[in-house]
Amino acid sequence: MSLPPILQNLELPVVCAPMFIVSGPELVIAQCKAGVVGSFPALNARPAEMLEKWIVRIKTELAEYQAANPDKKVAPFAVNQICHASNNRLQHDMDVCVKHEVPIIITSLQAPQQIFDAVKSYGGIVLHDVINIRHTKKALSQGATGIIAVCAGAGGHAGTLSPYALLPEIREFHDGPLLCSGSIATGGAILGAQAIGADLAYIGTRFIACKEANAEQGYKDMIVESSGEDIVYSSLFTGVSGNYLKKSVENAGMDPNNLPEADKSAMNFGSGGNTDAKAWKDIWGSGQGVGSIHDIPSVQEIVDDLKKEYDAAKARLSI
Repeated sequence: MSLPPILQNLELPVVCAPMFIVSGPELVIAQCKAGVVGSFPALNARPAEMLEKWIVRIKTELAEYQAANPDKKVAPFAVNQICHASNNRLQHDMDVCVKHEVPIIITSLQAPQQIFDAVKSYGGIVLHDVINIRHTKKALSQGATGIIAVCAGAGGHAGTLSPYALLPEIREFHDGPLLCSGSIATGGAILGAQAIGADLAYIGTRFIACKEANAEQGYKDMIVESSGEDIVYSSLFTGVSGNYLKKSVENAGMDPNNLPEADKSAMNFGSGGNTDAKAWKDIWGSGQGVGSIHDIPSVQEIVDDLKKEYDAAKARLSI
């Protein structure tokens, strides 16, 4: 099955992951102008009234840029909805997205049926985060257009299955859009994701260390200074297991090698975490692909480099 038209006209087969705090209008607009799908969590727009202003700004600036640059591949944008009982903004945020016909909605956790129905009503598409086959089949039965396989090594909330295991299993019953998330920080990794069945790569961490990201300079510097061994996997901070920079855990006064587990019932997307040190303000998320990141360039420079690496990887394989 071919990708829906909205995902076909990209400079690279990449969707940029929505990152708490880090992803704002500046980052999303830069990503879309560079030809890759930009996204942000609706909860990043605070207070709630700010969400509409962000969406209007993104749509306006992208439309103006496309009009001034008709030959450019300007990508669509996406809004991420955290579908959890503690997110008391969900209905409000979805009403705003429907009003402005946000082209892509990324759903996380257990999305209610009305989310899928609402997006379908105006012709948008839903991409749903999954970490296993059960979640995948549930989302598809509700009407998800595509699946984001959040595999081992992905930044922030992530699963434990290797992409070499999860993606082929999903492909046994799903021939629609499939995205791969997990340690993708180079153009070669994008091609590798496609080789095992993905249509698109889902990249987050590489865009934390960029000029447009709404991240503290210390966070960006720590990304550049870290390697894959500097990542800790823990459920403590939100109730959902995820990958974080060990140094940020240490800086918060905790031992990254001896973290207690948190119960899923403690998940709270209203307050943002389960400890005095809050994810994602104090405890910084990162994927295991962080070791391939060595600078803090602009989004356009990142995409240009990824494209060169992607083409070089193809050439090595004589594709």
